[in-house]
Amino acid sequence: MDFSTDGTRLWYETETKTIFLEGVMRLNADGYKDMSKVLNDILATNPDTLTLDFTSLEFLNSSGINVIARFVIAVRNGKTVSLTVRGSKNIPWQGKSLPNLKKLYSAVKLVID
Repeated sequence: MDFSTDGTRLWYETETKTIFLEGVMRLNADGYKDMSKVLNDILATNPDTLTLDFTSLEFLNSSGINVIARFVIAVRNGKTVSLTVRGSKNIPWQGKSLPNLKKLYSAVKLVID
């Protein structure tokens, strides 16, 4: 499962159950509909664990953060997936925004290296 547009890519590795995001995501709200569908399709496969890897994502605007927040809420509501979120200390927005995901779902394991 894959989503890409100019300078942006999201893909899923089934072996590691990891969703990777890379590039610069500055889409408008409508532009994130396809990305949201990919995320929901991944969740529909009923994995027991998932990792969201943001370590190669340089920028995510507020519309993108909203999509990720809704995805985390969907994981929380399903109550069957162990979720890990990986980020990088070298990308300033991640240290500020990713910890907020724990407010939405306290069981999220947050790893910021």
